[in-house]
Amino acid sequence: MTTITPAPAPLDPSVDHEIRSIVAGSSVAETCNTDLAAGPWAFDERPGYGPGSSMGDVIPVGAPRQGELPQSYRDASEDELDARIRAAKATLGDRVVVLGHFYQREEVVRHADYVGDSFQLANAAASRPEAEAIVFCGVHFMAETADLLSGADQAVILPNLAAGCSMADMADIDQVEECWEQLADVYGDLEAVDADGLVPVVPVTYMNSSAAIKGFVGRHGGIVCTSSNARTVLEWAFARGRRVLFFPDQHLGRNTAKAMGVPVEEMPMWNPRRPLGGSTEEQLEEARVILWHGFCSVHRRFTVDQIAAARAEHPGVRVIVHPECPMAVVDAADEAGSTDYIRKAIAAATEPTVFAVGTEVNLVQRLAAEHPQHTIFCLDPVVCPCSTMYRIHPGYLAWVLEGLVDGQVHNRITVPADVADPARVALERMLAAKPPAAPAAAWENAS
Repeated sequence: MTTITPAPAPLDPSVDHEIRSIVAGSSVAETCNTDLAAGPWAFDERPGYGPGSSMGDVIPVGAPRQGELPQSYRDASEDELDARIRAAKATLGDRVVVLGHFYQREEVVRHADYVGDSFQLANAAASRPEAEAIVFCGVHFMAETADLLSGADQAVILPNLAAGCSMADMADIDQVEECWEQLADVYGDLEAVDADGLVPVVPVTYMNSSAAIKGFVGRHGGIVCTSSNARTVLEWAFARGRRVLFFPDQHLGRNTAKAMGVPVEEMPMWNPRRPLGGSTEEQLEEARVILWHGFCSVHRRFTVDQIAAARAEHPGVRVIVHPECPMAVVDAADEAGSTDYIRKAIAAATEPTVFAVGTEVNLVQRLAAEHPQHTIFCLDPVVCPCSTMYRIHPGYLAWVLEGLVDGQVHNRITVPADVADPARVALERMLAAKPPAAPAAAWENAS
């Protein structure tokens, strides 16, 4: 008699479902905040970033807040919202394009026409000039970048205005301007070229920054980077300056420069709340990379102890982390690379493999569902999604799409021309700095 083994049940990629199971007591897993099971409209009027990984971060005064979502969207079930979103998209057709970031909840990503990282999605927006509206399911700085790269007649919409980014908010334009003035006191004329053709310092901003910061970089001879091309961009900057001012994420800057051979002692931290950022003039003179005191609260949750626990439980596990993780975590991992690198590395694995991944849990659970031949889990055992990405809910997506059907544009994001023009310059410099053909911004550790 032949025994037929039933196929395993498909994995549920929904972090929202898992959190609801935890709160209901039907899952033994742990979440960092049970409030995540509530609709994000419950937090739109409260100060802060909301429950999740950034809930302990200090939000700037005047950060965008979301108005009240109509009751019909708050009361609708998941299935009803799904049907309403599909109906609105079908009615709008090519007039709208929906972009979904990798870190979005599954209930939103399933409706995206394009799924990717912030820069991939901005490029996707630029590739759809026929669309009247671009609905960006991500966070505020991403919608700003889409506005920079899309047509002037296209409306970029952020479904929930409270979906900001605590890391991006850690580099305030006034603080950066003040830093630049203090560096001029140390280095002299920051536009002066020395005998080797180098200026004293070149500003480099991560894509995860406001349009105002990108505009600052564009005005001062600097450039934007992503986690995929950070090394290429730093090489560009070092060809033009003695040193680099890198913001807002200290960890991406430190990990990338360290992999390029820059000693850690030549990478002082700039704390904007302290004179000279907390360094001496001598330290700043000897610096190669000045790191802004910013970080991603999602990737700061990952630890060396988590890696050790994964290796103890799964001998031979392949540990891949994002370069926004602290240096000790990157050093302890087998590989580090951008979101796109992580996805491609898993997709390229030909044999069943155990992967422990150090990045946002929505992406990790989606990868686990897409690749059932592998065992894929998040390094952090506590389910703690990005606070601000989680502010985008199907209710908000249905609201903005049905608004478009009715001829109303909700939550349009527009970058003023005086900021947009220099910000585009910084982005264009990045596009011209081509990385090598091999997977960029990824490195392997001997372990």
